[in-house]
Amino acid sequence: MDVLSGNQPAPGEMENLPFPAQTRQAAGVIGGVQTDVMAVSFSDKILVTISQNGRLAHWLHVPLENTNPATTVLGGRSGELESIGHLYACQIANAIATKNPSEKRLLVVGLGLDKLDADRDIFFGIIDLVLRCI
Repeated sequence: MDVLSGNQPAPGEMENLPFPAQTRQAAGVIGGVQTDVMAVSFSDKILVTISQNGRLAHWLHVPLENTNPATTVLGGRSGELESIGHLYACQIANAIATKNPSEKRLLVVGLGLDKLDADRDIFFGIIDLVLRCI
């Protein structure tokens, strides 16, 4: 099968392809703000986005195959934003590793929090949405 040329696969051939990537979404109002979470499972990485009011401004990655901490890839210039981003990324990585200890893909987290709020209820509300997706 040649996907790029537009040739159609034979019936049943699609079952063995890694596409489309498995995608799950969850949404809710957390702390009075519409919050959307999406997890996309690629063959080499897991992408989790957390968006409030359509924002995505801070990107981090966490290698699940070793004990390296979260690393900011884009955004997160303020110390508080950086810390909160690392907290979310590490918590999500821990949840994935707990669910599947043999998971070795790279976790990429996109955050778009409307306001920086270290409130415990907001944190756990957002993590609950993430847990519905992973």
